Amino acid sequence: MGTLKEFNIINFIDERLSNPQKHNITTGEAVAAMIINGLGFVSKPLSLTPQFFESKSLDILFGRDIEAEQLNRHRLGRALDEIYEYGCELLFSQIASHLCQQIKLDYSFTSLDTTSFSLSDNYEVDSDEYEIKVTHGYSKDHRPDLKQVMLELVTSQDGGIPLMMRCLDGNASDSKVFQKRCRELLDAFKQSEGPRYLIGDSKLYHSTNQECLAGIKFITRIPKTYQEEKKAIEASITSNQWVRLNEQNKY
Repeated sequence: MGTLKEFNIINFIDERLSNPQKHNITTGEAVAAMIINGLGFVSKPLSLTPQFFESKSLDILFGRDIEAEQLNRHRLGRALDEIYEYGCELLFSQIASHLCQQIKLDYSFTSLDTTSFSLSDNYEVDSDEYEIKVTHGYSKDHRPDLKQVMLELVTSQDGGIPLMMRCLDGNASDSKVFQKRCRELLDAFKQSEGPRYLIGDSKLYHSTNQECLAGIKFITRIPKTYQEEKKAIEASITSNQWVRLNEQNKY
């Protein structure tokens, strides 16, 4: 709770989402309650949140008199609905930006990557066009037998702070994901006062992404599928102008 207060996260959320006349508990307070609950009550359902807070000094935590029963599943559920309608990814990025400005984060180097989360059991496809699809795809945790979802994450090199995130279908393509994100980062990089560099793996270096990469500075590894990669390695070996880093490595 100290971190939430230090960076004014509760008020930051309330300024964008909360309707004080509609609820006794603001949306920012509901989010704070779920974060605290998640740190110490992770195996319990949302409906038991009041039980978790019965033994807590809520007046000290929230700075005003709150009853544990007010943090019920109905209020927390409505808070989650409000966040969904506002945009989960948008709110995440705004909070990250708000925090990073306060700690004076160095934005010079930004890393982009995706990861997969394997899931067991059966998942029926609903008709909701906005939900992500739990399906088979390229498994980065080496479980191709399981269905999965994916997460795209942009982090700062300074401190490894998550700056942007997006949930994706289990069969999402890294190349297409990186292409979309590069377009969005292009404008942000142009508005920066100093130089900005995007760091990504070989999926960043793709022919469909060349227009975006031409407009930003980036660091990546060229895939082995490109002939130029092989030529560059052969030329480096032939030149024999290597500098020894240690007993095992040279560059």
